[in-house]
Amino acid sequence: MLNMKHVIFLPLTDPACVLVLLATWACTPLKGDIVNLESSNIDDILGNADVAFVNFYADWCRFSQMLHPIFEEASNIIKEEYPDRSKVVFARVDCDQHSDIAQRYRISKYPTLKLFRNGMMMKREYRGQRSVTAIADYIRQQKSDPIRTVESLQELKSIDRSKRTIIGFFESNESDNYRTFAKVANILHDDCVFLAAFGEISKPERFSGDNVIYRPNGESVPDMVYLGSLTNFDLSYAWTQDKCVPLVREITFENGEELTEEGLPFLILFHMKDDNESLEKFQQEVARQLISEKGSINFLHADCDKFRHPLLHIQKTPADCPVIAIDSFRHMYVFSDFKDLSIPGKLKQFVLDLHSGKLHREFHHGPDPTDVSPGQQTQDVESIPPESSFQKLAPSEYRYTILKRDRDEL
Repeated sequence: MLNMKHVIFLPLTDPACVLVLLATWACTPLKGDIVNLESSNIDDILGNADVAFVNFYADWCRFSQMLHPIFEEASNIIKEEYPDRSKVVFARVDCDQHSDIAQRYRISKYPTLKLFRNGMMMKREYRGQRSVTAIADYIRQQKSDPIRTVESLQELKSIDRSKRTIIGFFESNESDNYRTFAKVANILHDDCVFLAAFGEISKPERFSGDNVIYRPNGESVPDMVYLGSLTNFDLSYAWTQDKCVPLVREITFENGEELTEEGLPFLILFHMKDDNESLEKFQQEVARQLISEKGSINFLHADCDKFRHPLLHIQKTPADCPVIAIDSFRHMYVFSDFKDLSIPGKLKQFVLDLHSGKLHREFHHGPDPTDVSPGQQTQDVESIPPESSFQKLAPSEYRYTILKRDRDEL
């Protein structure tokens, strides 16, 4: 706990005293059960913990200094509830002293809070409130069972088809098959709903033994059966991740920060919330034309009403939706016309033109000479493409110390 004698006599309205307080926090050894990770122990400690919550920090970072006593107090609270270190570990990495670890986990800002399960780093880092209560609640949530037990197969007829669901049918919850299923569910429970049925209840679905199915969102979409080994974690995880994490993801104000931090440009469909037809067409064309570009650009869709401001940036309104655009984190570029989506290769060329720099050149100087029809004049006056709007959702310098990264102009 923070020693209150360091706090109550300081006039916190004085900026100099605030600096003294931060320095006190930074220099006072932590008394909580927080493990200092380094190259010699990190794999062993993280690999043997069901859940490990790790603070990547730098002592000179004022946001790291402010987090130290909060992180310590949260660890003390959780330790009382989960005294077994194999269940929950609070740990920290001094990124100045252990830059190899920081590079290994691609730390780009301080402090960064990441969750590990059985040694595997979760894709979504903690971005919630930096308060004792919020952090403790987050860990409790991570320790809750991500799998809901089905009491009758009749329940499966009324599940929410707006969500992707993984359903396992097992003879016992003590089997190796179920343990692998539970391990996958622990990692991917934010992306899918996980259900399980056991014993006599599951027997009608176990005509050839334990099995796992994927039930996509949408009423008319058929289930898909997992055909790999149920005890092979790598195969099970890869199959489940492919089903639970869609090629085209929805961007919201809640997940915008983590999506921008992936560092890939956005190809975005702006559509009205109930316009599923346009979304389905976009998803189909992305899968058909752009699957090879998956590692170079993020495919997203956004609610036109919620994201009116980015639309205004490209001189559009919700009345113009559906609209397709690219946000490169420097500038925004608009696809010619949503109706052109059905033209073979048109959407792919739009993305390739981003990577080649053609979109940027044409915004500044007009069409490339090779694209100008005979007799048509090229544009001599330099234009200015709309600035990126989604870059504003990136991690804030008022919350983190951002490590500067050079980014190519697009």
